[in-house]
Amino acid sequence: MTPFSYARPERIEEALALAGPDSRYIAGGTNLLDLMKENVLQPRQLIDINRLPLRAIEETPEGGLMIGALVSNADLAWNRQIEQRYPLLAKAILAGASPQLRNMASTGGNLLQRTRCYYFYDTGTPCNKREPGSGCPARDGLNRIHAILGASEACVAVHPSDMCVALAALEAQVHVQGPHGKRRIAMADFHRLPGERPEADNNLGEGELITAVELPPTGFAPHCAYLKLRDRASYAFALVSVAAALELDGTTIKAARLALGGVAHKPWRVESAEQALFGKPAEEASFAIAADLLLDGAQPLQHNAFKPELARRAIIRALGEAARGTVR
Repeated sequence: MTPFSYARPERIEEALALAGPDSRYIAGGTNLLDLMKENVLQPRQLIDINRLPLRAIEETPEGGLMIGALVSNADLAWNRQIEQRYPLLAKAILAGASPQLRNMASTGGNLLQRTRCYYFYDTGTPCNKREPGSGCPARDGLNRIHAILGASEACVAVHPSDMCVALAALEAQVHVQGPHGKRRIAMADFHRLPGERPEADNNLGEGELITAVELPPTGFAPHCAYLKLRDRASYAFALVSVAAALELDGTTIKAARLALGGVAHKPWRVESAEQALFGKPAEEASFAIAADLLLDGAQPLQHNAFKPELARRAIIRALGEAARGTVR
């Protein structure tokens, strides 16, 4: 085992003062501990943030909700306000992991979980995400679960979260605090595409700590759906997932939100796909146009050529369920 030190601060300022390039914040540890056991990560210090005051779910002045970074996935999914006002988020969380993991996993930690690419976890193989410049064997290797959108020559890994797909569709804001103060990051800007720096999953600065996730007032509760397609019914990551939300005037679409999971290095949204639904009837022909725009430019690999068509059908189905008021 690689030795590491352990600290358990009680104030955010104390946690920030302890942070450094070889340290990691730990809450539930449902992903971090696995990475340490597999020697993918070898932090010299763990900063346990479980004593920090980040467990509240509170109303914002604008009418949204502020979710503390330490709220567990289970408590968030079953929170009464989330169930009633943001059912898309509740259903996405319940589609992921297992009850035991959801009891431990935190809201902030969910945003930071790493890809489940086989090569990333196998320290006996090259991986640009784990060792920049070493190569990406997934491009020509086993790539059934890998990206079809937004990938690069350096990396074809996908982001594994279900919760983040729903947060992207809801246009949540991530609140962070670091050595240079507080700031907020739109969900659309929080995660990155791999480009030439696939080792960087997100746009957090060194030492920055997620303190909360803010939901806007609009939750699309009457017309939303979360659809997750996977190899087995439980405890499996998405091959393709869809968060779909509509605002309807009768059968006419007034607003739409669409986000895909399991297809890119981050939750995938394309503004033109959502705009194409504005003013259109809530029917399959309209949904098919949006699906084609959302998947434009898809570049499947040898073993995941099925993904574009799977995603297209999933988008159409999820939008149909949202239009009917069926929340999955």
